[in-house]
Amino acid sequence: MRSVGTLTRADLADLINRKMGFSRAESLEMVEAIMAKMCDAMADGENVKISGFGSFVLRDKRERIGRNPKTGVEVPITPRRVMTFRASQKLKERIASAG
Repeated sequence: MRSVGTLTRADLADLINRKMGFSRAESLEMVEAIMAKMCDAMADGENVKISGFGSFVLRDKRERIGRNPKTGVEVPITPRRVMTFRASQKLKERIASAG
């Protein structure tokens, strides 16, 4: 089912297909709809929280001065929005017990 070391959209659709009995096309459509909803929410500036899994959190970073490590020349780093992922406590515990 899984690609080596990576869980893909196709893997998720296959799981929905086998567990829920939806067709492959319907399963992939469900996965795509969920991903689209998450992307739209984040594009609108909303954080996305999936209970028991984690949160995708948006942060606005201000302009700051950085330094080119090779030359030492200071350069301005433009303001930007970044996304971080914070794993839920349940996910952290599950990962720790799997290792």
